[in-house]
Amino acid sequence: MDDADDDAGMGARIRPYALTGGRTRSIGNDLPVEALVRTTPEGRSAHARLALERKKIVSLCDSPISVAELSAHMHVPIGVVRVLVGDMNQEGLLDTLRPRATHDDRPDIKLLERVLDGLQAL
Repeated sequence: MDDADDDAGMGARIRPYALTGGRTRSIGNDLPVEALVRTTPEGRSAHARLALERKKIVSLCDSPISVAELSAHMHVPIGVVRVLVGDMNQEGLLDTLRPRATHDDRPDIKLLERVLDGLQAL
């Protein structure tokens, strides 16, 4: 498929770095891929005025979803989603729940297995 077919069939594609303004880190804290994300009441009320990607994130996060699952649903690289979600969390549009760490500060293996199962189900 060449660029002309791409533009005619699916619309112009946006480069991942354009979605984040070229940033590789969010304005908030970096989120692990297994962090769960949910839309806040502020995020729901802002839905109509958000840009396309942010609007889709708010819609997908109506019920808790992991950062990794968001990336898969949106067909956007995980790094881009982490930046967008971190920014939106800092702005109060999303709530995040980080997984509990084990004694050696590593994520719980059961949680990682559940995330993997969810991704495989996609």
